[in-house]
Amino acid sequence: MGWLGGVDRAVGRLIMAGRWLVLPVVLILFLQWPLRDFVRWGSREANDLGQWLFALYVSLAMTFATRERAHLAVDAIAHDYPARLRTAIGRWGGFACVTPWAIFMIWTVGPTVSRSVLALERFPDTFNPGYFIIKLAALLLALLALVQALLDVARRDH
Repeated sequence: MGWLGGVDRAVGRLIMAGRWLVLPVVLILFLQWPLRDFVRWGSREANDLGQWLFALYVSLAMTFATRERAHLAVDAIAHDYPARLRTAIGRWGGFACVTPWAIFMIWTVGPTVSRSVLALERFPDTFNPGYFIIKLAALLLALLALVQALLDVARRDH
């Protein structure tokens, strides 16, 4: 599988590195209340940080769920079908549904993300930095979904 195997491993490594984002997200969610009520400073900043960390986490987690076949998918409808047919439906059905959506998202969100990143867009309510990361995470989600759909179609082992 050559370069496809390399892409597959790179996506896997990115997802495995991103799984650790859940820890700071949980910590920030936990700290918001004491920051607001006792420290009386930093809860809005913590919220903004938590939002962009969560956006990145979700963009990676969706691809992880797809790779692990953890979505409600073919088995919900075709559990009595032969395994080979379920595999084909999963492979090509995922490709037929995800690929057009991902391409549409990349095409429509790309210019907005580009402008946001170039301007290093800030959160509108607090003017804290990092809002552009949320938009970047939406693009990352679409790119990873497209790459994973293409990998799933190209893969011969499932």
